[in-house]
Amino acid sequence: MNPQIHPLSMTRRQGRPSAILIAQLLLWLWVINLGIALGAGLYESVIVFPQWLVMGPDGGYQWLAAAARDANTGLRFWVYVTTVPLTVLTVANAVVAWPHRGKLRRWWLGAVGLALVERLFTFGYFVPTMLHLMGDNPSASEAVTTALHWSHLNHLRHLLLLVAWLAALKTFALLYQQFTARKR
Repeated sequence: MNPQIHPLSMTRRQGRPSAILIAQLLLWLWVINLGIALGAGLYESVIVFPQWLVMGPDGGYQWLAAAARDANTGLRFWVYVTTVPLTVLTVANAVVAWPHRGKLRRWWLGAVGLALVERLFTFGYFVPTMLHLMGDNPSASEAVTTALHWSHLNHLRHLLLLVAWLAALKTFALLYQQFTARKR
């Protein structure tokens, strides 16, 4: 390969897909997945989670572990939307973003960094805590306290996803500008 030719300038005519097309595809898939994860997370917070942590007859909260186990959103939904796809797409976007320079790279790696923090937060706190709430039979007061804490921290997770999604959209706009500028 000619050292003067940047890898992003490769085309199909050279016998392989353009690196820019692969980057665009991975970024598109990631943007879509981030949006789905954000929307589904907000839905779960507003519609589903209140079915697990309910106001009892005495005016206090009650954690309904059986309802959380019956819904089992982790295995019925999240594993297919974020656990595997969002994690893989985040890592893939880190790889394709790395060789870029300038504003595009800063936005892209910024979005990746936010998504990675969200992924670490999810695997390090949210998944183990929900598994504990669903299966370890914590005392009623411990379950309520833990569920409330989980719910409050979930707002931070939504914020991380929102900002990562917006930064990824900005990245896509910058990548498209760069791509169209090269075609001229």
